[in-house]
Amino acid sequence: MARVITDECVACGACADTCPVGAISLGDAGIYVISDECVDCGACEDGCPVGAIKVE
Repeated sequence: MARVITDECVACGACADTCPVGAISLGDAGIYVISDECVDCGACEDGCPVGAIKVE
């Protein structure tokens, strides 16, 4: 299951701070993106205060 960060992202960085493998970074569009290094642990989804991370 891949996770994606939706347009609901407020660019707070909470997801990046919770990612144990550093797979989340700020993208060109001003929202965070999840790279292929993601290990699908779900920490980012739990850490997002606005619910902007969804299982795709």
